[in-house]
Amino acid sequence: MERRNFLASALGAGTLATISTASAQAKSRSSAVSGSGVADRAYMVDLLAKMASPVLAPMSQGRLQTVFKPELSPTWDGRNPKVAYLECFGRLIAGIAPWLALPDDASPEGKLRATLRDQAVASYAHSVDPASPDYLLWRESAQALVDSAYYTNAFMRAPQLWKALDATTKKRVIDEIKGARHFSPPYTNWLLFAAMNEAFLLSIGEDWDPVRIDLAVRKVNEWYVGDGWYADGPRFHFDHYGSYVIHPMLVEILEVLVATGAKFNSLDAKALLDQAYKRMRRYGEHLERLIAPDGSYAPIGRSLTYRTAVFQPLGLLSWRKQLPPSLPEGQVRAATLAAQRAVFGFDSNFDDKGYLTIGFTGHQPKLGDWYSNAGSMYIASESLIPLGLPADDSYWSSPAASWTSRKAFAGQDFPKDYYVDY
Repeated sequence: MERRNFLASALGAGTLATISTASAQAKSRSSAVSGSGVADRAYMVDLLAKMASPVLAPMSQGRLQTVFKPELSPTWDGRNPKVAYLECFGRLIAGIAPWLALPDDASPEGKLRATLRDQAVASYAHSVDPASPDYLLWRESAQALVDSAYYTNAFMRAPQLWKALDATTKKRVIDEIKGARHFSPPYTNWLLFAAMNEAFLLSIGEDWDPVRIDLAVRKVNEWYVGDGWYADGPRFHFDHYGSYVIHPMLVEILEVLVATGAKFNSLDAKALLDQAYKRMRRYGEHLERLIAPDGSYAPIGRSLTYRTAVFQPLGLLSWRKQLPPSLPEGQVRAATLAAQRAVFGFDSNFDDKGYLTIGFTGHQPKLGDWYSNAGSMYIASESLIPLGLPADDSYWSSPAASWTSRKAFAGQDFPKDYYVDY
């Protein structure tokens, strides 16, 4: 079922018209600084629905793998293409989890959220049911270690999802996550995927492996190269993996250690969390400066096709109310929305069935890496994290403000930038 037909049946034509009208008004502003947080939020909600509905609607019925045949990169490495479904669901649900965690209300957005939350819970059940056509590829490929971490991260961001699962599904999830331990992560950002799963198990009171967390935290901190940037392993990569994985996952793993009071070895989790936030705030300052006056940003490094996932740290800092004083909420919102509009203004970001394509600003399959498939692209939902802040939060009510590059290229005063030693 196409997204509009699905939404119309789920919400009613009047509700859909309200959402569509607001989002159309938001889109018409392109990359201009909007004064309306209402229009900005409507745009982001519409983008969320456009990503989520074609995935969750069929998966909640055990039909995703029947209707979605993910595109593969031209340089695909030959793995079982069914890895794409865990990538698609895990990455999507991690990005939209903060919004799903908001309380129910009678608004059009609230009705959409209730529908998608119910579908997400049903999809989780199918994902671990060996009898379901939408049982995910947990045990064959090491890729499962990567995307199980996004899958479990969603439970940490939205505990309501975990609580809503039935006992059988919970047991199956725990078994699959523990089963992923037989994959040995390379000494790269992958260490954080193994650690994220252990942090999830710790957060729900299950047996967990402290060694996997200890190793990840120690190695990532050894790879810190300064001024908010981490190497990915022993060599520095000038790319956006600090956004896709390193900063957010390190912070959220440490948050669980602090919240649970877990003690092991000599790690001081609270001190490490404070340090990780300082570094992520500094990295966020760089991200904001990378957004050009028209919303475009540097297409550097691996995994360009992850699109707006680049701005996950800014979203997480906003949601956690941890933005630095140098980045007012209205400025971050305006910059992030400008980047989303710059990318998603191209219709070919989605195929004729509503699924994300391989590309950066549209369908550009040659930009795919050897591990890229259409399911991988759903990490772009990580730029939607600010939707976890309610509509009346100051993030949305603050006046939109020009971001640094927009000021700079308008001949306005803007702050200089200096190295920070954390």
